[in-house]
Amino acid sequence: MTATRHDGRAPHETREVRITRGWLDHAEGSVLVEFGRTRVLCAASFTEGVPRWLKGKGTGWVTAEYAMLPRATNTRSDRESVKGRIGGRTHEISRLIGRSLRAVIDTKALGENTIVLDCDVLQADGGTRTAAITGAWVALADAIEYARSQGLIAKGAQPLVGSVAAVSVGIVGGQAVIDLDYPEDSTAETDMNVVMTGDGRYIEVQGTAEGHPFDRALLDELLELAAQGCADLTAVQQAALASGAEGAAS
Repeated sequence: MTATRHDGRAPHETREVRITRGWLDHAEGSVLVEFGRTRVLCAASFTEGVPRWLKGKGTGWVTAEYAMLPRATNTRSDRESVKGRIGGRTHEISRLIGRSLRAVIDTKALGENTIVLDCDVLQADGGTRTAAITGAWVALADAIEYARSQGLIAKGAQPLVGSVAAVSVGIVGGQAVIDLDYPEDSTAETDMNVVMTGDGRYIEVQGTAEGHPFDRALLDELLELAAQGCADLTAVQQAALASGAEGAAS
């Protein structure tokens, strides 16, 4: 099947992806990442020192926090800080982003330093977690280079051992598609998020049959679609890092 999707994209086409570096004045690394109408601000903060349970071990730490602004969606939601508790979805996505980034970090090369990635969804139209991971990696890379320039990590140290990007795939109307927006995500028969390294290895696969169970052949089709999508996103990340703070798009 090669049916055109509701927004005119072919099944294998992602939305327009734009990565704008240096979006904040004060963060050691910052990126505005846009997957179509989904926009996520990723800020990387580099601080000397590590959590108490890592002190004296000669290793660093990378972690992430994810949140959505009250009007990121079509109706206002209360800030979780005002509610007095963080929701399960927020915890899950924060942990996912942190795991994804730590998969490509040599914590010993980072030294006893901490980098926190704050990923705030400015506008949500599906794929906020995959956009956050993709943008956060670029912010992380910039924070590491800033720390190197300030002598906070050794000039020869290589804390970043690879790249990471993420994309959603799924079955919508019986068709395998990539980078689902909200109308597709909310009606998908199968929904999957795939996190991969720049050299094509898997970090995490989250897949759920919302309706009928899927078989191995369908899983393979979705993973192949995601692999190409992540490769395309890796190219956008590298172009953004090469082009300066104005960013890159595809």
